[in-house]
Amino acid sequence: MINFRNDRLTRELFIGTFQLLKGITVSRTGTTLWHQVGEALEAEIETGMYPGGSRLPTEPDLAKRFNVSRNTVRRAMATLEEKGLVRIEQGRGTFVHERFLSFKISKRTRFSQNLRSQGLEPGHELLGSDIVPATEEIAAILHLRSNDAVIFMRSRMLAEGVVVSLNEVYYPFRRFPLLAEKRAQLHTMTEVLAEYGVSDYTRLSTAITARPPTDDEARLLRQPRSRWVICTQKIDVDQEGAPICCSNGVWAADLVKFLVDETDFAPAYASGNNES
Repeated sequence: MINFRNDRLTRELFIGTFQLLKGITVSRTGTTLWHQVGEALEAEIETGMYPGGSRLPTEPDLAKRFNVSRNTVRRAMATLEEKGLVRIEQGRGTFVHERFLSFKISKRTRFSQNLRSQGLEPGHELLGSDIVPATEEIAAILHLRSNDAVIFMRSRMLAEGVVVSLNEVYYPFRRFPLLAEKRAQLHTMTEVLAEYGVSDYTRLSTAITARPPTDDEARLLRQPRSRWVICTQKIDVDQEGAPICCSNGVWAADLVKFLVDETDFAPAYASGNNES
């Protein structure tokens, strides 16, 4: 195996050989080894050698291929992760990021429907639930009194097994008792709410911001702490306009793009009401 840590002639031979075999360059004068490895893998990802969702070779295999240490490979992988090209999952390996999920925000936003319309299988992991007193802010949104009981649920949302968001949601306990238990049994929140007589519900508002993730959020989203997240705050109402829930979502910004359905909000703009 060619060792591109040797002299200049060997380095040039390696470049020429790799160009003939792969059609791409992995070495530049003055660049570090991990940088060279990272550029080689990045070029292979961009040319489709490793499509979205595929797993890259293991550290030992890459170390053997490039004749470098595993620490060098690890540094190269970390750089690719910072660029948003791959995600590193402990115990599973390194995977090429999938295509963007186009998430449509409309009057009837549904997570499962959004994914299935793109040929993606939705997933849901309930991380925890509890009955807690409503804060003043939550009580005001849900038309409750401060300290009234609300159901708090924290979930992880997936697309084709890939984590795309975290969701913290609050429901009035008096109206939706045992909601967390039903959520664990049924596939979608639409099905759960139908159990309580809510046959339809719509989006009242959605606010979107961005920030760095917390350590816990980065861990649950399986992304580096340095990569920002998109945050959503939304309120849903029933057919009579009564709030049924409010939630805070934290989305992996490199996996999701939001599309706002202008037709749903056109009447509000026309009437001079720009509330979102």
